[in-house]
Amino acid sequence: MKIAYFDCFSGISGAKVLGALLDIGVDFDTLRSELEKLPLTDYAMAAKEVTRGGLSATKISVKTVDKGLVRTFGNIRQIIEDSSLDPSVKKKSLAVFQSLAEAKAKINRKSVEAVHFHEVGAIDSVVDIVGTAIGFNLLKVSRVYCSPLPMGIGMVRTDHGMLPLPSPVTLEILAGAPIYTCNIQAELVTPTGAAIARSFSHVFGNMPKMTTDQIGYGAGRAELDIPNVLRLITGELTSVGETMLVTHISAQVEKADQKRMTKIMDELRAEGATDVWLLLINSTEKKEKQELNLVGPVEKEESLIEALFAKTSANDVMINRQSRRSREK
Repeated sequence: MKIAYFDCFSGISGAKVLGALLDIGVDFDTLRSELEKLPLTDYAMAAKEVTRGGLSATKISVKTVDKGLVRTFGNIRQIIEDSSLDPSVKKKSLAVFQSLAEAKAKINRKSVEAVHFHEVGAIDSVVDIVGTAIGFNLLKVSRVYCSPLPMGIGMVRTDHGMLPLPSPVTLEILAGAPIYTCNIQAELVTPTGAAIARSFSHVFGNMPKMTTDQIGYGAGRAELDIPNVLRLITGELTSVGETMLVTHISAQVEKADQKRMTKIMDELRAEGATDVWLLLINSTEKKEKQELNLVGPVEKEESLIEALFAKTSANDVMINRQSRRSREK
């Protein structure tokens, strides 16, 4: 199985990910050609080799024409859906934007559809996020792993003024993921980088047992006390009987017709559940009950619980964290 590992010793951003993908071998012209399938104009993308702390890396830049427009999440979703991109690229790109929009909505107390992105930032994010999905698709990577994420200290300037680091949106996206404070006065993990790490990564932690194939470095904008790069490593997974931490969530729900329940189970899988099943249970109440069970990565626990409450009649859930080991391949 071909895998990739985000080694985020200096954080992660959309530009760093895209730069690392180019550095590792994704063809720039092919990437640009695929991005041209998006109904977007008035932007230019360039890549060049730079040095950060003694390490050679690829730096991606996106220049846009600032028309003062504001795009909502719905606008961006329509741009991606209306494109002629590969369906798997669309699906993964929309999952990243959904994660970003949900976090912004929660922080700003707005609906997801009302979340807005300034024109320049929106185009940058579309290029970075869709470009990342294209890059992994071209590399034929089956699974992505991510290291724990370092959080810089200080303040960052945003459209809403000065905010503390890590930014509230970044923290919201990474709820449940392993993070730690790094004594660097800079935004090491951006909201876009956090959303990419959260949506693409199957597991957060140390590098899995693998035979390495290619190594690439994507550069950040600033020079820091440490090399401001993201290291991306690809190779073949060699860990025998890989063990990962999962969450098992169960809840009693009122019996629904098969079509409705199938839809709910599919929606929970779309939220990140790897397994979903139903059990019939005895109940003293007049209404028939079923036990809905789902298993997923532990970092998806909170979003899976929220989805279960939103989509079913469940009043409470049982949570059991377990280790899951896969069969030797």
